[in-house]
Amino acid sequence: MAELRLGPVLRYADGSTATVWVEASRPCATEVRCADGAGGTAHTFQVAGHHYALVEVTGLTAGTATGYEVFLDGSRVWPLPDSPFPPSEIRTPAVVGAGDDGDEVRVAFGSCRWAAPPAGGHDPVGPDALDSLAARIATDPAAIRPDVLLLLGDQVYADEVSDATRERIAARRGLTDAPGAEVADYEEYTWLYYESWLDPEVRWLLSTVPSCMVFDDHDVIDDWNTSASWLADMRATPWWRERLLSGLMSYWVHQHLGNLSPAELATDPLYAAVREAPDGTDALRAFACRADADPASVRWSYRRDFGRVRLLMVDSRAARVLDEDGRSMLHPGEWTWLREQTLDGPGSYDHLLIGTSLPWLLPHLVHDAEEWDAALCRGERGARWARIGEKVRRGADLEHWAAFPESFAALAELIAETGTGAGAGAPASVLVLSGDVHHAYVAEPYWHEGGGPDARVLQLTCSPVHNSVPASIRVGFRFGWSAVARALGRRLRRHGRRPRPPVGWRKKGGPWFGNQLMFLTLRGRSARLRLEQARGDGSLTTVQESDLTPSGHPEAP
Repeated sequence: MAELRLGPVLRYADGSTATVWVEASRPCATEVRCADGAGGTAHTFQVAGHHYALVEVTGLTAGTATGYEVFLDGSRVWPLPDSPFPPSEIRTPAVVGAGDDGDEVRVAFGSCRWAAPPAGGHDPVGPDALDSLAARIATDPAAIRPDVLLLLGDQVYADEVSDATRERIAARRGLTDAPGAEVADYEEYTWLYYESWLDPEVRWLLSTVPSCMVFDDHDVIDDWNTSASWLADMRATPWWRERLLSGLMSYWVHQHLGNLSPAELATDPLYAAVREAPDGTDALRAFACRADADPASVRWSYRRDFGRVRLLMVDSRAARVLDEDGRSMLHPGEWTWLREQTLDGPGSYDHLLIGTSLPWLLPHLVHDAEEWDAALCRGERGARWARIGEKVRRGADLEHWAAFPESFAALAELIAETGTGAGAGAPASVLVLSGDVHHAYVAEPYWHEGGGPDARVLQLTCSPVHNSVPASIRVGFRFGWSAVARALGRRLRRHGRRPRPPVGWRKKGGPWFGNQLMFLTLRGRSARLRLEQARGDGSLTTVQESDLTPSGHPEAP
């Protein structure tokens, strides 16, 4: 009898269809049955000895909620027996007509979730914000639940495993040979997903709230694709290739597939090849090899529309150009895609959400240090400084948007173009959603030339969902926003012979530290933000709430 090993995970959901991801213990027919008669079936496909299915659920009614069950070869496997949680539901948005504001769109987002310890065990990094969100929704039927959960990177930590995973690695292959107590291959990657997604609260939450995901560095390794010399050093190690290929393969299976709509899945040649083969491992591995050899051959970025809210999830890790003379956060094809999706259908959306795991706007000193270091590495101050710059870049993790100055400016230009022209249907807001930096803040840019776009533009950063926040991070990021830090940053900029960036920015809120989630409520032309932090009693407490769409433009200080 087939058993449910992982999931169900509710991924895509629109007015009439949804996708539900599962892993089973053996090949089987997977079925999702909804209380209102909707449903879908799919046969499992095999990768590296594991059996997965992504079930397309059809026949849903827009603007409704329906409970669902999962069956494997006709036997019900979800909900679990004696489950303390309410039935999992698929909630579909109402259809938005021309000129109609539609229903509210509620978005929750965050990043950096280290696997929680076993039930009853000591949690060294404090309460898990996703556990707390699940508990609130499960125990309070009146609680407002997100329409979508955006997980902006570091869903698993291949290079910072738990004690339990370390013991499994030691028993399987020992810890003497590299990469030691880090994930080495596909099988060990599956352990990370089991550990993370079998957490009871998170498992139920992911079964009933649609999710969109994108990777960041720890999904593969800390500071993944920092520079060309970093990549050359990694490729010279005997274990890197298997680690990278396994990371891309496991990401495709566990995260990327669910990001796609049924229409996109229907035309995806790799998805077809993997499902049609008795064993899809070779096809998926060949795909990962191509992605490693030519990042431009793959697009991990994707678009989702929620009524009049457009989400563009941008790959700011694998799509990089690392050559020092042409460094770019995105390769040319990715820039073209981002521009086309942003400018598609002027006036067709009220809010543009750009999801990028790495913040576009950082504390001022951090930004200036990254631009300065990028100039050194490019040779602006000579070969000796270039060598120093590379050491500093790796040691201090200087590899955000600011470390790709031309890309930083290009994104600023695209945002300004997108958000300008009230008569042409500019959106009310352009919100850049990010994580990575283990604290939360709100920053607002202002354009040095002209009054800036008509849309309200904000950087919204929120992390971690569940991870440590060392004292050094608290002190460093608080200082990074200060006037003294800005003066120091200007000196670094002069030393690196860097011009003033095209935008300045000011901190509008934060920094806030702790395990936390941000929530957006979007309706018509209005947008509201709420930041909630996890408390030791299992609750989420609001620490900031604000209206994001007042009239007027920010002015330079």
